[in-house]
Amino acid sequence: MAAPKKGRGPSGGQGRPGRALALILIAMVALTGGMFLAHQPTPRLGIDLAGGTSITLEAKAEPGQEKAINKTNMDTAVQIMERRVNGLGVSEAEVQTQGERNIIVNIPKGTNSAQARKQVGTTAKLYFRPVLTVAQGTPTPAPSASSSDKATPSAKPSATASGSDKASSPSAKPSTSATTQGRAVTGALKADSTPTPKASGTPTPSAKEQAAAAALQKKFEALDCSSKASRAKAAQGSKPTDTVVACSQEGDAKYVLGPAEVSGTEVSSAKANFDQQRGMWIVQMEFSDKGSKQFQSITKKLSTQQEPQNQFAIALDGEVVSAPRVSEALSGSAQISGSFTQQSAEDLGNVLSYGALPLSFQEQSVTTVTAALGGEQLQAGLIAGAIGLALVVIYLVAYYRGLALIALLSLLVSGILTYTLMSLLGPAIGFALNLPAVCGAIVAIGITADSFIVYFERIRDEIREGRTLRPAVERAWPRARRTILVSDFVSFLAAAVLFVVTVGKVQGFAFTLGLTTLLDVVVVFLFTKPVMTLMARKKFFASGHPWSGLDPKRLGAKPPLRRSRRVNAPTDPKEA
Repeated sequence: MAAPKKGRGPSGGQGRPGRALALILIAMVALTGGMFLAHQPTPRLGIDLAGGTSITLEAKAEPGQEKAINKTNMDTAVQIMERRVNGLGVSEAEVQTQGERNIIVNIPKGTNSAQARKQVGTTAKLYFRPVLTVAQGTPTPAPSASSSDKATPSAKPSATASGSDKASSPSAKPSTSATTQGRAVTGALKADSTPTPKASGTPTPSAKEQAAAAALQKKFEALDCSSKASRAKAAQGSKPTDTVVACSQEGDAKYVLGPAEVSGTEVSSAKANFDQQRGMWIVQMEFSDKGSKQFQSITKKLSTQQEPQNQFAIALDGEVVSAPRVSEALSGSAQISGSFTQQSAEDLGNVLSYGALPLSFQEQSVTTVTAALGGEQLQAGLIAGAIGLALVVIYLVAYYRGLALIALLSLLVSGILTYTLMSLLGPAIGFALNLPAVCGAIVAIGITADSFIVYFERIRDEIREGRTLRPAVERAWPRARRTILVSDFVSFLAAAVLFVVTVGKVQGFAFTLGLTTLLDVVVVFLFTKPVMTLMARKKFFASGHPWSGLDPKRLGAKPPLRRSRRVNAPTDPKEA
């Protein structure tokens, strides 16, 4: 009669290791293919490795305005700084929040760092300006063209406006435009001076004024709003009292704007709301006492003008965010309505609110790294990683012999997964491999090797107890699994806490450590354990070859555990 089975049988996928190996192989192929399809065969390098300038800014609020530092305003500040940096002609610049009060600006090599620091460190300027002229965003054709070329009515933005104490006329339908995209403005706006350049009774301009007007007209005709750099530079160096040229943020329209009539600091609040009666999203603005008077004055003047001179432009850092028209005199509040989506209404509300908040930024640190120094640091990091990997390999081969092959294959799989994920996370979430991240990857080599050692030692313990390899592999797995999971959980928890509480490049170390810790679990469960199950069926390992690392004699194994039947002692001395 066959003896009953001893020990635990295979559970889950332990008896079918091919499935787990096929799964991780598919994942590796998919990640590698995605890496090449995304045209990102190498990880993005951080400033400290690629060279460039890293600026850390801390948000500051005036006394009594501490609530101005919040996620919404910080995100808006990031968008503004990103536009400013892109206006310098910088490619692949990174602007992101770190913690609750800090913004990190990473600018790659080849950029004027002093100019970049000046751009990102200044407070955003928001003004309400009357629109004098509007045209398409491309350079205006030569005067010899037909008269129809001189006017571009299709580029006129449109919106309607009414006071908060008056109901908006339902018949006022905003027309589609290049700038407002059919948005309607209901609210109050103010201008202290008549926006039309040709007011009746105006004295004849002097020669100096005529020359300035001609220069402005020439600048307006030549303005090309198709590039980010030209849009950012259009109104640079201008004062609130100047008549300026400006581009829309989309670049599809350009404007001549009169002197600023209301400053963004006079906006006490602005938020997006859904108008149930009209079934549309609107942006509600409220002004301070001073702003209300200014707003009422400009609204009264603009409402008497013809398009486009009945429009006001909301200009942020010289770019026109929106340019609605006013159809009536308004009080000290405004509703901007039209073809808003919820997101676009919230974005405009954030811009208006940001201009009203006393939020400024102070430099905490500026780090400049040359490309040569970055290359040296990367080379040093790779050398350190190679030395660490070589020491691990030497230890594994010397101590575990044949088992070292399984460990090295597992390290290779872990390395492929880590490399492909880092490459894909660059364009996906803006991950950049910096020097601390390289250190995290080096530390991860030891963490990953430790998981293999735990499992191998459990198997060797089972062999010391007298079991053969195949049952030893399966019996050792549950205990090794618990130890590995606990160890990796502690490592991941430490990485998560470090990522949350730190700012700047140290987060690269924490992120890499956390990522590689998760991959360690994946590799051990889907590769190391299944491969060990397959190797246990091979004669080289199963027979305990001296070079397998599982030789029972070298391990000091007890005699094999066997179940024997009880027999009666013989009574005949001869039989004995």
